Amino acid sequence: MDPNNKKPGIANRLFSKFLDFIENYGNKLPDPVMLFIIIAGIILLCSAVFAALGTSAVNPATDEEIFVVNLLNGEGLIMILTELVPNFTSFPPLGIVLVVMLGVGLAESTGLISALMKTTIMNTPKKLILPVIVLVAMLGNAAADAAMVVLPPIVAMIFIALGRHPIAGLAAAYASVAGGFSANLILSMLDPLVAGFTQTGAQIIDANYVANPAMNYYFLAISCFILVPVAVLVTTKIVEPRLGSYTGTTEKIEEVTKSEKRGLLWAGISISVLSVIVMFLTIPQDALLRDAETGSLTVSPFMTGLVPLMMVFFLVPALVYGLVTKVLKSSKDIADHLAKAMSGMGMYIVIAFVAAQMIAFFNWSNLGPIVAIKGADLLQALGLTGLPLLLGFIIVAALINLMVASASAKWAILAPVFVPMFMIVGYSPAFTQLAYRIGDSITNPITPMLAYFAIALTFAKKYDPKIGIGTFMASLLPYSIAFAIVWIILFAAWYFLGLPLGPGEFIHLNN
Repeated sequence: MDPNNKKPGIANRLFSKFLDFIENYGNKLPDPVMLFIIIAGIILLCSAVFAALGTSAVNPATDEEIFVVNLLNGEGLIMILTELVPNFTSFPPLGIVLVVMLGVGLAESTGLISALMKTTIMNTPKKLILPVIVLVAMLGNAAADAAMVVLPPIVAMIFIALGRHPIAGLAAAYASVAGGFSANLILSMLDPLVAGFTQTGAQIIDANYVANPAMNYYFLAISCFILVPVAVLVTTKIVEPRLGSYTGTTEKIEEVTKSEKRGLLWAGISISVLSVIVMFLTIPQDALLRDAETGSLTVSPFMTGLVPLMMVFFLVPALVYGLVTKVLKSSKDIADHLAKAMSGMGMYIVIAFVAAQMIAFFNWSNLGPIVAIKGADLLQALGLTGLPLLLGFIIVAALINLMVASASAKWAILAPVFVPMFMIVGYSPAFTQLAYRIGDSITNPITPMLAYFAIALTFAKKYDPKIGIGTFMASLLPYSIAFAIVWIILFAAWYFLGLPLGPGEFIHLNN
């Protein structure tokens, strides 16, 4: 009997009600742009109220007493007016994301990413197909959200060809991209994006702090290998048995063309050439991209130049692929595709403008450091320190993700509070960011607030027109639970072993 035809049990009914609650109240939340505007207004109001009350806190690092500054008086309004443009143009995440998207967007626009995903999976031995699908899905995060759209329907068709349930393949692909959104062997657009907000939050305490986009790389690269077998196990032992056998019609997967294969070959050659050049510029002790005085690579032009290097590593192979496949036939085509790559960034630019003002108001008012200091005092008074403190933050981030799916929107709000708060109790911004990224990822597969959830559900309806949110969510929830358990165990092990998080980045500030 098809499990979908059984009468739902108590647990399923309760879960369905929970999802209805999340969807109902989540849909009532304002758009992220309006959310930032509302929060900015609240900050301005609070600055006036708490300044009038004489609210203050003592900075434990300098013993200096900090008072709330009223931004609604004459001086404050002048500062808001005259600094509005500089707030936006100097906002760290703005330039970082736009630069990386020049490369990532062109790789997506020319078809390089789609062809790479398709050829990788179709040329894999049958026994390794599912692990490779999961790995490709996680590596697909480097292409921002493109993998959430491109990969699930391809995998569904591959599962049909293998005699397996297409929705199981679709769920495995979508959950691996969304749930493992931070795990990767290469730096993705998300790395510099969240690092920009982390830097902004850390500078509330340390004005000279500079965030490294690779600050979590060691942990997240290992996570990729840990989560792949977890996703495979969940698919084969839980999701597929529950869905049963597929009785619908089959369909043929579109083959990779000779032109696409040739394009991928030359794109791969271009990446190899780029890699050799970068190795030549970084490996020798006196290499150009090392620190000129110390020879260090962790604090060097290489690390500060990671964002442009990421752009180049996407841009060059995308250009090569486009020229070889004739997608790009002239300089005008290149310009048009670059413009197309950036055209989708309009909403992000609007969000960045509003978020930049909100964070500036938070810093100018001194509410940021005061909330951080008092929050740290409260945590210490409650005895919430060490690992339980960070695990609690992971859970908070995971729950917030059910309501606000945008990783950048959430971190723009949370970073100015939690990064300085945890710095005061001794944790590095990199460790706080890592805890956030885990929490942000694990509930991605099951949040209806993520736009790609609706797209994945639409793909699923192609194979089962009667499938609803609850049924599809039930296929995705096991991944979220399994990823949460395994990732938290890995996070705890990393904490107790005191391992470095990335190049030059550690758990504690005093390392």
